[in-house]
Amino acid sequence: MVDDGQTGEVVDAPPERKSRKLLVIAVSAALLLALGIGGYVWQSGQSTSAGAGKSTPKIAKAELYLPLDPAFVVNFRDAQSLRYLQVGVTLMSHDPNAIEVAKAADPVIRDALVALFSNQDFAIIGDAAGRQKLQGEALDAVRKIVRARLGRPGIDALYFTSFVMQ
Repeated sequence: MVDDGQTGEVVDAPPERKSRKLLVIAVSAALLLALGIGGYVWQSGQSTSAGAGKSTPKIAKAELYLPLDPAFVVNFRDAQSLRYLQVGVTLMSHDPNAIEVAKAADPVIRDALVALFSNQDFAIIGDAAGRQKLQGEALDAVRKIVRARLGRPGIDALYFTSFVMQ
């Protein structure tokens, strides 16, 4: 009888271990399956939103530069003496039509910038804040000329590529 009881216990113990192993394997498989499905759904949502972004025309155009050569050389009077200013200017736009209009209006733009640069005070443009203000005024002058011919400002930035005062 003892042997029958021990055999019964031995028979009962292994099925419990197997059922625990099967339970752990089943739970692990279900977890991996759920993670796989979740990853697939998440990735599908990412590619859908990326595809939606591509359908809207938000592609930035390349930056186009137009250097105004030769550099501007103007003289202006300081309280003590006659001063000279040499400024290299380059225009930047994302609109090819605005660059073409600026090329065609080069004499008008140069005239406006020479008038602007020659009316400056040495003490003001001698520091960084004064140069930034002058750069903004020059950009406004160029945009005004381009706007009159194109119907929109068109020029996005104006850069001083050289700035020498003497």
